[in-house]
Amino acid sequence: MESSVRVKLLAFTPTPDDVVAAAARLCYSSSTAEDLVVEFKEGKRQSGLFIRKLIKSGHLSPLEHASFTFAVDGISRACSHQLVRHRIASYSQQSQRYVSMDEARYILPDSVKVDARALSIFKEAIRYAHEAYKSLVESGVPLEDARYLLPNAWETRIVITMNARELHHFFSLRLCKRAQWEIRRLAKLMLKEVTGVAEGIFDIAGPSCITKGKCEETNPCGEPYDSMEELLN
Repeated sequence: MESSVRVKLLAFTPTPDDVVAAAARLCYSSSTAEDLVVEFKEGKRQSGLFIRKLIKSGHLSPLEHASFTFAVDGISRACSHQLVRHRIASYSQQSQRYVSMDEARYILPDSVKVDARALSIFKEAIRYAHEAYKSLVESGVPLEDARYLLPNAWETRIVITMNARELHHFFSLRLCKRAQWEIRRLAKLMLKEVTGVAEGIFDIAGPSCITKGKCEETNPCGEPYDSMEELLN
């Protein structure tokens, strides 16, 4: 069965914009952090505007005070291998050692979908691998050993926690058009989730063509995004 990526924001630092703004403002204020948070919450100070100036100036450490936890379903093992390279994060992933892969659930690339011959080859390989996997399990081979047969396309589930600074770094790399299509799709859904609760922090996020107005890749894609709206849509 073909799967598709699903992202749900499970938890996040309450009023993340206000917390980040207060933490940053504390560096230059005689007020307490608690008082500053109240001022931002009550609108006496504008957290969004302050955060935008903060990010533009490169003062990013206050962003580490806000964290976000996502539930992700329907990504491939190939995608999760890329994801966990972002080491300033916490991950809890469904284990193929303890969870039996009774049903064939996999991610199907668009490039395969549009080619009838490629689609036939792909699905046959998935079917054969899964049948071989089940045969090994039925013959007494442990799940942790039978899983060696499962392909990179196999669906996995994972919980991710990142702070806002690392999310900005993640979005800068994985929303670039040069990033692999699946992790780019995942990053877009994650960005949509956090913009709903931390508009100031993620008002502008993504690759350098968005955040800096110019591409900083060594080998540009040649098709930069024009706006956040284009990126998200």
